[in-house]
Amino acid sequence: MNIATPHPLAVAEEGTTPRKISVFGATGSIGVSTLNLIRERRSAFQVEVLTAHRNVDLLAEQVREFCPRLVVIGDDARFQDLKDRLDGFPVEIAAGREAVIAAAREPVDWFMSSIVGAAGLAPTLAAIQTGTTVALANKESLVCAGDIMLSNVQKYGATLLPVDSEHNAIFQVLDDTQMDKVERLILTASGGPFLDRSRADMANVTREQALAHPNWDMGAKISIDSATMMNKGLELIEAVHLFPVGGDQVDIIVHPQSVIHSMVEYRDGSVLAQMGTPDMRTPISYALGWPERHAFKSERLDFRTLGSLEFRDPDPVRFPALRLAREALEAGGSAPTILNAANEVAVAGFLAGDIGFLQIAEVVERTLQKTEIIEYSEIDDIYSQDRKGREAALQVIKTLS
Repeated sequence: MNIATPHPLAVAEEGTTPRKISVFGATGSIGVSTLNLIRERRSAFQVEVLTAHRNVDLLAEQVREFCPRLVVIGDDARFQDLKDRLDGFPVEIAAGREAVIAAAREPVDWFMSSIVGAAGLAPTLAAIQTGTTVALANKESLVCAGDIMLSNVQKYGATLLPVDSEHNAIFQVLDDTQMDKVERLILTASGGPFLDRSRADMANVTREQALAHPNWDMGAKISIDSATMMNKGLELIEAVHLFPVGGDQVDIIVHPQSVIHSMVEYRDGSVLAQMGTPDMRTPISYALGWPERHAFKSERLDFRTLGSLEFRDPDPVRFPALRLAREALEAGGSAPTILNAANEVAVAGFLAGDIGFLQIAEVVERTLQKTEIIEYSEIDDIYSQDRKGREAALQVIKTLS
């Protein structure tokens, strides 16, 4: 697979040196789950850096509990609020985008990249360039700049561990010594809250309905992506970067129970699946302890009461985001960057009440049609295309409002 050759990581136990940890996006669902796991094994880890975008209250609580050396709030306007809440506490405080990127260059043993959206690209790349182990929950980084990200992983000897439940599942069951024997990767999708809604009904769904995911506890942006199934489209693109397969070797299947998190089918007909409860702490724990497995307190699968498992094809008419993602992957170049930028703008527009639910995919498609796709070689090309995609998407939304 296109993940850097793994190097053993000594996990600290009683009487040994704790591993140094950074958590970027600490107040989001992934960051909170990561700190929950660290809380269960406090002697094994030392939290060095915590960052958040603007949730000052929770971030201050986390700082007081985990005692990092550095804390950064991404929103400059919240700097004084954070400083006031941590008055007298021995921690270095910084604010702003550049401070977040600088903090990613701090030397640690393990870096959680869980900032949501393209905003996570620059700090994730900065962390990779330190040669550390990066637990990647920020799929947008690979979607936007996969080739650049992975070339830097190789150049700086970093290790990239997938945290998305689907890619983590594949990572656990994929025999990368026999990639020529792999037939396909199968990404499972819950189908979100509108799996059985008609397209006509979906036109009028509310913000609250779209945020009510039936299985997973996620933040607002990811919940909307699940409802449109754009999250699965982004994961398709991410899978092609993480694992040496083509897009035609990655299938998506709807599995409403979210028990099987993904599968690998081999050419002898064997299908290996990773199963578990829909709890993001499982893939986070795997990445946190890798190459070992750590126990943590969680609900376990009870096969006696599980009942039947359902699978079906996603509906391309009601969920056009999947088609758009495949088209962007096939187009190559900066098309996935534009796809992601337009989607982030469209989701924000829906959450703000500026467009309807079905118009999210419409904004993305029209943005892809009107924005020039380029071949990129430098990270600045990606930032430029991201800006152009966002500007174009905003113009599209104006025509729809």
